[in-house]
Amino acid sequence: MRTEGTFTVASFAPVAVEPSLDIVTATPTGVATMEKAFEGGVAGRSATLFTSAYDQDRGAGTYVALESFEGTLDGRAGTFNFVHSATTGGDDRSDEYFLIVPGSGTGELAGITGTGSIEIEDDGTHRIRFEYEIAPVAEAPGQSPS
Repeated sequence: MRTEGTFTVASFAPVAVEPSLDIVTATPTGVATMEKAFEGGVAGRSATLFTSAYDQDRGAGTYVALESFEGTLDGRAGTFNFVHSATTGGDDRSDEYFLIVPGSGTGELAGITGTGSIEIEDDGTHRIRFEYEIAPVAEAPGQSPS
């Protein structure tokens, strides 16, 4: 199945890393937490651990993000994790990676697997797409259907 929506960043907060990153490179490295709000076929919110090596002056770098999503995909409610990364040279987006973490789904999203993508339009709109499947979840031995 395929679904998509838009999202906005509700908060972005740099956090200290312990022990500190004491190796200095030409591209500063940082860690932050983010909260996002989603609308459309993807509706809900996420809490994100965001890491990057990014040079503000050049607008170039790479990020890796791990998100915990709570909400609905095409009306199915639950939670799951997904990971994504990309690189930019300033005005492009390349080397993208996007994966729903296997085994992370709950509720009506239990058994979810798949991939996805993020696109940033010229007007700044952030779009997210999921290509996903939901496999039946096997019941633990001794449990009966609810």
